Amino acid sequence: MYTLKNEALEVAILDPVADRARMGTRYCTGGYIFSITDPRYGNLLSGPTYPDSFNTFDGQGIPDAFNLGPLHTLAQPRHPHAPQLPEGKDAHALILGIGVCDMEANAVVTWCDWEVEAAPTAIRFSTQHAFRGYVVALTRSVSLLGRTVLSETTVKNAGRAMAVRWFPHPFYPQPETDELCRFNIPVSFPENEGYELGANGFIRRKHWPWTGGPYQALDHGATTNLVVLQRHPKLGLVSATCSYVPDFFPIWGNANTFSWEPFLERSLAPGQAVSWSIAYDF
Repeated sequence: MYTLKNEALEVAILDPVADRARMGTRYCTGGYIFSITDPRYGNLLSGPTYPDSFNTFDGQGIPDAFNLGPLHTLAQPRHPHAPQLPEGKDAHALILGIGVCDMEANAVVTWCDWEVEAAPTAIRFSTQHAFRGYVVALTRSVSLLGRTVLSETTVKNAGRAMAVRWFPHPFYPQPETDELCRFNIPVSFPENEGYELGANGFIRRKHWPWTGGPYQALDHGATTNLVVLQRHPKLGLVSATCSYVPDFFPIWGNANTFSWEPFLERSLAPGQAVSWSIAYDF
């Protein structure tokens, strides 16, 4: 693993080659934040199976994913939960940040190669994809500034028109109270078994402790970038600032962790690029 460190925090980031056993077809292999450790409180992040076990689908820490927008040779469907294989096409597709994957076998056929530039408090991962007319440059950067961990992404399209569908999956440990998170944008959602909206604007757990993993898509009409206040069992309250307005926006949790997933969805013509970032403050 790579390590970013200052007097406040230590950030562990997976090495796309040395830590390949921890990677699969779901999460971007460059810039995968595996843990953030406070010298006083220990690891500040969690995961769906943390600390008991680890698997490549569930992951832990703050992974991010392009896997719900695989690039075949046809325009991709926009499905909120899982990629679909275009009818009549073979199973191979390009997943940004991973490489060419066999979507039926759920296996990586060819891993992408990353150039890595590492410093004590910043690291940059760069890769070039070329697949069936898609030519894409992807850059992922993580930097540590005091108690802020800044994750930045740039996608540049030099080939055929393409769709980008990306989401972060920060895994926070479950807080000690039922309050989970609050946003700077108004949200709503239908009655459900897992969540309710408190009078103070915080989304709250229902029927705790959970035996399953309640998933809920949020409705919103935001016109400004997203800011999140997140309850934390060790630090009380932490935050995150996204540079973009969420498109599809679900939340999910289980007995071990809670996560919000603000999707970014863009269409890029040849020659176009898009950049975005999230600053996680602890």
